[in-house]
Amino acid sequence: MEKNTAAPALLQTKQHFDILDGLRGVAALAVVIFHFMEWVFTDFSQNFIAHGFLAVDFFFCLSGFVIGYAYDDRLGTMGVPAFFKSRIIRLHPLVVAGSVMGLLAFLFDPFGIVPESYSVGKIALIFFCSMVLAPFPVMEDRGFNLFGLNAPSWSLFWEYVANIVYALVLHRLRKVYIAVLTVLAAVGIVYVACRSGNLLGGWSGPTFWDGGARIAYSFLAGLLIYRSNWIIKNRLGFPGLAVLLSLAFIMPFTSWNWLTESLVVLLYFPLLVALGAGAALRPSMRPICVFSGNISYPLYMTHYAFLWMFGNWYTSQKPGGGELAVVIIAGVIVSVGVAYLVMKLYDIPVRRYFTNKWKAKVLEQQAK
Repeated sequence: MEKNTAAPALLQTKQHFDILDGLRGVAALAVVIFHFMEWVFTDFSQNFIAHGFLAVDFFFCLSGFVIGYAYDDRLGTMGVPAFFKSRIIRLHPLVVAGSVMGLLAFLFDPFGIVPESYSVGKIALIFFCSMVLAPFPVMEDRGFNLFGLNAPSWSLFWEYVANIVYALVLHRLRKVYIAVLTVLAAVGIVYVACRSGNLLGGWSGPTFWDGGARIAYSFLAGLLIYRSNWIIKNRLGFPGLAVLLSLAFIMPFTSWNWLTESLVVLLYFPLLVALGAGAALRPSMRPICVFSGNISYPLYMTHYAFLWMFGNWYTSQKPGGGELAVVIIAGVIVSVGVAYLVMKLYDIPVRRYFTNKWKAKVLEQQAK
């Protein structure tokens, strides 16, 4: 019998870009801090990290680069179904974990009350949609989040969409067509920024399509960087690039956001990805980058359960500045700790289990 040629493509692994992994962790931490601070400063012009939400656009750009690097030369061999399996195994365990944690926090929040309008059936439907990553913006008290139990899942929904489009369309396109699509998507980013005054949308029902515009450009830009080999050799290292990335999150929130945010997303983040891919890494920084990269996705997908508790505590207790600062710092540390435990005790074992089963099945088929 003919042997299954998908096995070598499935079993091969590629070297990681350690500095890019480290920057992913910096961006995830920025998101967590931003989510705490947006409860305190509803006027973003007073928030020192008011642009922390742009970390999502950096994630999208990084994803386009990494997906191109990891799969451009082997998707044809491994096949689209195998690609989808690999992405589900990588991404979905934490979608489930975030949904479960969000449900528990919703039901047992000591500072919140479950509104009477939420019947058991409605809560079950909201939870089911969160588990399968189906947008369901019906929770008015939570700003009509696409995923009321775990708000950050909105970007994972678009990440799934981008992966599907990549496997079915983008993988087959020549670089010149990717470039054309990237330019068209850039027009979409500017349009959204001008219409809304910023690029904050995408997480809610009313701003649903803003998320599509945000991932369309950034994912394509990351893919184009890889396809064009726009890797800039440099000696900035992880600390230097971490500072440069952080500057995007702490830039002032002004009436010129439509322009500054557009420039950051269109030019600055792709530049940082190109620099991160080409930066030299000191050996002493490698463990930090590895840990930062490993913890980034678990931190992003598990922290928001605590945010609703924090928000309900803050609005009901009206704490003073000193107490508030201690709680926020402790909340960030606890969020990282919980993410680490979820990663070690759940995410890694679950992914390893399904990956090993899948590989064993492929090798068994190859041997026939």
